[in-house]
Amino acid sequence: MKKILLPALLAMFALLSGCASTFRSDVTVFHAWPAELPNKSFAFEPQKSSGGALEFQSYQQLVSAELHRLGFTAAPNPKTAALRVALDYGIQERDVRVVQPVWIDPYWYGSAFYASPYQRHGSFYGSLYGPFYDPFWYGPPVVAYQQSDYRLYRRQLHIVLTRSSDGKTLYDVTVESEGRNSSLAAAIPYMVRSAFADFPGKSGVARQVELPIRN
Repeated sequence: MKKILLPALLAMFALLSGCASTFRSDVTVFHAWPAELPNKSFAFEPQKSSGGALEFQSYQQLVSAELHRLGFTAAPNPKTAALRVALDYGIQERDVRVVQPVWIDPYWYGSAFYASPYQRHGSFYGSLYGPFYDPFWYGPPVVAYQQSDYRLYRRQLHIVLTRSSDGKTLYDVTVESEGRNSSLAAAIPYMVRSAFADFPGKSGVARQVELPIRN
């Protein structure tokens, strides 16, 4: 008899596997971007995050690459830059427990509930006898529960562009992503790209940005 794969169980396995072809971020932008900005030179503010200097410089380079793509230029002298760029980032972790019901069909050959005691092993059991030898074969469906524990990481990136002349904030973006990979360095390149997707975009609107993962 054909085995039935349960949708709830398949969904849980997909979640726990961590396999994905896209990187998803939650992006919130507030901006007051002017219609004309003749001088697009920029310089970075001193480091605010607790990470090392080399890590900060690496993330600076990623932000610089996005700004150059948008037509900005790095100021030769930071004191003369028209824009100041503030960069902050971090990561938080939390433990997650997932408990999902799994329906066991007694009419499926190999039912866990009606298995022979000589065949029971592991999480799910196989039946030694077919339905014609099992007096309880036509019983009601049974619900079992599958529990999985894992650690989830919440990554944050905050970038602010201010005008040097008067200190006015022109662009303020927050990017957050969640996943089971504890490496912030692996996530930051996608988060930086998400921060400037559709720049400057709509102000005050939270949205999701998905980017293909590069192998």
